[in-house]
Amino acid sequence: MATSTPASAMKTSPSSAQDAVAAAAAAPTPRTPTHEQPPLSASPSSSSTRAESSSSATQQWNTKNLPARFAADLASATAAGALIAPVISIIDRSIMENASGRAPSLSASLRASLAALLARPRSVLLSRPTSLVLLLYAGTYLTANALDTVSSAARGRPASAVSAGPAKFAASSTANVALCVYKDRQFVRLFGAVASSSSSPRPVPLPCYALFTLRDCITIFASFNLPPLLAPRIDARLSADLRRRVSGLTAAQFLAPAAVQLVSTPLHLLGLDLYNRPSAPGHRLPWRDRWAAVRSNWLVSAAARVCRIVPAFGVGGVVNTKVRRNLMERLE
Repeated sequence: MATSTPASAMKTSPSSAQDAVAAAAAAPTPRTPTHEQPPLSASPSSSSTRAESSSSATQQWNTKNLPARFAADLASATAAGALIAPVISIIDRSIMENASGRAPSLSASLRASLAALLARPRSVLLSRPTSLVLLLYAGTYLTANALDTVSSAARGRPASAVSAGPAKFAASSTANVALCVYKDRQFVRLFGAVASSSSSPRPVPLPCYALFTLRDCITIFASFNLPPLLAPRIDARLSADLRRRVSGLTAAQFLAPAAVQLVSTPLHLLGLDLYNRPSAPGHRLPWRDRWAAVRSNWLVSAAARVCRIVPAFGVGGVVNTKVRRNLMERLE
């Protein structure tokens, strides 16, 4: 006979169910043991990022072979200066002797100087005028070259890179003006007008220095700053065949300094006239007379200065640029 389970046994009383729930709630909850996590170490990606940023900061400077690069700057500047110094010293002397009246004409002074060069080359090449011109242009080229080297090192550019900005203009102008004023001061004393054979050379007045400074600033801007700016425009107008023979930069290095001589020559002549014809105390020479003297020698002196500037900043500039580039490419 099947045993029947009482209905009261099959049902859970409400009071006992509530007691079970309360007991379960009151029972302590087992705690899961916790472990302190070690501090997170820098991830490999963040470490590599910092390393790359540090490396890029270091690579912003290109100091490879820096002493040798400065030596290359000096070598190229000296080579260019030595190449052009004899010719320029002869032209400068002829311009000053013509303006002062020491020579009957500019061409006569040129012929006499060239004859001396052929007859006594060693004495002319080692003479004081040639040394002064060598100092002028070697110093000017060296300043421009050294600034290019400093710029390429600071910006992480190749050693052969060149710059064209206000810093280069200011540095090269300062060097050129200082050296050129010193050279002109010596030249006017050597070849300028002298009151008598026994008198010492007169001091150069300040207005002469101001005119020579302005003249040189114009020439320096046209020689160092304009060519890199004009080169792309000249290249764009040259045929492909012509570009293989001559670059726009080379053409600009010849054309720009030569063209500005039409503007700078009157400044040069006026400075010479102020020295050669000083105003007497209480009596100033009229500017009309000075302008007449400048105008009478303008074209012939401008042509002579073009012939002087083409070797100075044309031939000399090209030689300096190419020698420096070849030396720097070997050091890169």
